Amino acid sequence: MHVLKPALDFSLALCALVLVSPVFAVITLLLAHSNRGSAFFVQRRPGKDGIIFKIIKFKTMTDQRDAQGNLLSDYERLTFIGKIVRKTSLDEIPQLINVLKGEMSLIGPRPLLPEYLELYSEEQARRHFVKPGITGWAQVNGRNALSWEEKFRLDVEYVERLSPQLDARIVFTTLHKVIRRQGVNVNNYMTMTPFKGNNAA
Repeated sequence: MHVLKPALDFSLALCALVLVSPVFAVITLLLAHSNRGSAFFVQRRPGKDGIIFKIIKFKTMTDQRDAQGNLLSDYERLTFIGKIVRKTSLDEIPQLINVLKGEMSLIGPRPLLPEYLELYSEEQARRHFVKPGITGWAQVNGRNALSWEEKFRLDVEYVERLSPQLDARIVFTTLHKVIRRQGVNVNNYMTMTPFKGNNAA
């Protein structure tokens, strides 16, 4: 599995990127116009063993700020095109480039923020024993509707159960959920509330 998975990731990511290249090009142009600038969002994320890399996503929100210079809420900054891209999960397409670079896998725990690294328990930190993925076990079992603790438990469960059969199950379930647009938002927020540690009130 450890030898086969990287080769399979690269091959499938390359094929997928070629197949979706027309869609990739159209979305890039639309978002560049909608955002009045870059169509891409690049952010530092921890990968396998906590090593930092730069994740690439389509930029679905503008950089609008209030009078005090603070970013407006996700909902206020989300563009019309960005909303469509998010609802259809097309904002994840550029991460195929991360897979080609060997920084990510197609399937694995989602890469979160670097500042969370010091907040994980020893058990939760095991999610970094494998490469992060575009989709994962937690995403097909609730995605944003899960608590952070439950999400981390499922991430570690994936690491323990790692197998081609589980990956195949996640792929097919992900496709089903994307088609039905399940689990994208929670409580009308565009993203989950930040993780503040296991002892946070």
